[in-house]
Amino acid sequence: MKLIKNLFEPELLKPSRDGFGKALVELGEKSEDFWVLTADVSESTRTHWFAEQFPKMFVQVGVAEQNLAGVAAGIASCGKTVFISAYGVFSPGRNWDQVRVSICYNNVNVNLHASHTGLTVGPDGASHQALEDISITRCLPNMIVMSPCDMEEAKKAAHAAAENILPCYIRTSREKTPVFTTPETPFEIGKANVYRDGKDVAIFAHGVPVYESLKAAEKLKEKGIDAAVIDCHTIKPIDEKTILKYGKQCGLIVTVEEHQVNGGMGSAVAEVVAENNLCPMKIHGVYDKFCESGSAKELLHKYLLDAEGIEKVVEDSMKMKK
Repeated sequence: MKLIKNLFEPELLKPSRDGFGKALVELGEKSEDFWVLTADVSESTRTHWFAEQFPKMFVQVGVAEQNLAGVAAGIASCGKTVFISAYGVFSPGRNWDQVRVSICYNNVNVNLHASHTGLTVGPDGASHQALEDISITRCLPNMIVMSPCDMEEAKKAAHAAAENILPCYIRTSREKTPVFTTPETPFEIGKANVYRDGKDVAIFAHGVPVYESLKAAEKLKEKGIDAAVIDCHTIKPIDEKTILKYGKQCGLIVTVEEHQVNGGMGSAVAEVVAENNLCPMKIHGVYDKFCESGSAKELLHKYLLDAEGIEKVVEDSMKMKK
């Protein structure tokens, strides 16, 4: 089975949030016990597609993210499957207490979707660039955390969340990015996808940087560095088996994400590496700072999260190998 398309073919560009929105409509068609709520950002989060078709199963709470979480928990306690959707800086950023107590502590079937995450929010600047959302969700008991790499994978993540009884957090982006996986590409919660094998270094990435990492790996090959690229779409539960396999196989791990280096996917991988005394590793992302405004392309380049930057980081990290 071909997992990904040719990286150098003309690309279909779609934001990953589109896949999430399409999945909601598909899920609504299957069950009347499926509800969607948002906080005055239905078009931006693509929940308006669901609202147009299923108005009786849609709730618009307005600019009130704390209420968004609380109302969702109440609906879920009546036996419904619920999705809430907003910008990442506001949900789970603004309503973390309600997510912790009303949703996770009560362990109700509420799934959080955050659009507009990472650097690729671009011109909206630091106030809207959710770069801490993974760290504040993966620490919560009962919470599953996913970060799909493109539109197709986002659709699968939403379906997987709906089928799971635990609370889930799904992170998507606003920027149009290449759709490089296929409808047939496997998706399983807790199981990373290996999109490129290699023996010298294992690059673990999630979200937008997965595609950039694949492009970087092609350039690294020209320099004699054979890089594996792993799509770590589920950050919690992390795929320990794949981390152990590629840590031993390559002797070096580099993690890449448009998130703070503190508490993100890199930290989750590092926990596995440290507990197993596995191999050297480099955690690459945003280094404990608020970022600035600019286009998505400009920001990924500035913070070394495009293919060129990832290539450089991996090259520099090769000296860490034992």
